[in-house]
Amino acid sequence: MNSHSLNSPAPTPPNLVRVQSPLGDLELTGDDDEVWSLAIVRGGHLPLEGLAEAPNAVLERAATQLGEYFAGTRVTFDVPVRLSRGTEFQRSVWRGLAAIPFGDHLSYGELGRSIGKSGAGRAIGGAVGANPAPILVGCHRVLASNGRITGFSAGEGIPTKQWLLRHEGIEYVG
Repeated sequence: MNSHSLNSPAPTPPNLVRVQSPLGDLELTGDDDEVWSLAIVRGGHLPLEGLAEAPNAVLERAATQLGEYFAGTRVTFDVPVRLSRGTEFQRSVWRGLAAIPFGDHLSYGELGRSIGKSGAGRAIGGAVGANPAPILVGCHRVLASNGRITGFSAGEGIPTKQWLLRHEGIEYVG
């Protein structure tokens, strides 16, 4: 384990950029090696709106790729995302999310089976909701087994998830 325990607050990121998107403003944090987080504006606010932007090459590349994604010209991201600040279970779920391709989806149960955790639906849902980098790590691609949206922890919640699903052509039950 690194010097930051799992229960300690996240360290202040050394780098930060904000970008506009069809979902509203996005806030990316990270260092010279990885994107640490992606936040989508919620209720008109971003988590670190009081901090000045401090761009770097990794975050600029992520911002460019997000622009391409929203323009419909990119279906995969190749920026490194830091998925090490969760429990081993959360990290396994996040790796499972990262494997869901653009335009496809899984149910929470299917995601659990894909990572060897059948029957852990509630815990899977919690880990999906704790994803530090939505969109880059496609947590919006997980639906209930009946195709319904059960929630979304990023941006404005369900309307944000609906937008992302429609953008990728993923059918869901409204």
